[in-house]
Amino acid sequence: MIHDYLNGLINTSKVELGSKSEMGVEQTLILIKPDAFKRKLVGKIIQRFEEKGFNIKQLKTYDFTDEKAQDFYSIHRSKPFFKELVSFVCSGTVVACILEGNNAVSTVRIMIGLTKSFDAAPGTIRGDFGLGISDNIIHASDSHESFIKESSVVFL
Repeated sequence: MIHDYLNGLINTSKVELGSKSEMGVEQTLILIKPDAFKRKLVGKIIQRFEEKGFNIKQLKTYDFTDEKAQDFYSIHRSKPFFKELVSFVCSGTVVACILEGNNAVSTVRIMIGLTKSFDAAPGTIRGDFGLGISDNIIHASDSHESFIKESSVVFL
């Protein structure tokens, strides 16, 4: 089933970015980064979210340009790791996915674990699959506002 999403065989519905439906139901963005894509972990990662009850609203593969990556990570522009982060996300294909579910932003952040993979708890996505700091498998929006901005870079 996961491969059907990635191959575009299942037509996911377009959603209005930022829409909130029922109480507690919200959307968030995840990016499965190039390291996970190269290591063929995409299906395993998406399966975790599906098993937790999240619905996939949009999903696509995406190749960042340097300009789009800088825009996506603009909040980190003044930080010393910014260039490395942009370079890494441009190093290969990512899978962008809008998930919808109860308390999506906070629940997904808990599921992915701490930013530095070596600090992330076992059982989290980064704890189980991540190798380092930039090559930490996955990005997830940290707020509703970040979701709106980040989704507009990748999906609009």
